[in-house]
Amino acid sequence: MCRSIQTLFNLDPVATDEEVAAAALQYVRKLSGSTKPSKANQEAFDKAVEAVAAATRELLDSLVTAAPPRDREEEAAKAKARAAARFGTA
Repeated sequence: MCRSIQTLFNLDPVATDEEVAAAALQYVRKLSGSTKPSKANQEAFDKAVEAVAAATRELLDSLVTAAPPRDREEEAAKAKARAAARFGTA
């Protein structure tokens, strides 16, 4: 799984459309092996990003949980600590 794709479910506040689109873009980039598609492939690439974003939004809107929402700032702090441990940065 692409490390830059963040978990978007059960956050407070809920995932924005921009976050969903960014995750979709990263997913399509990973699958296609291309960060910048050629002009010949741009339309197909853009359609794929839109389709993945729509499916992601539908999924997020339909999932249910009894767990309390996760705090974004707390999750960001945890991710920063993991990165510091992994890469030895402060």
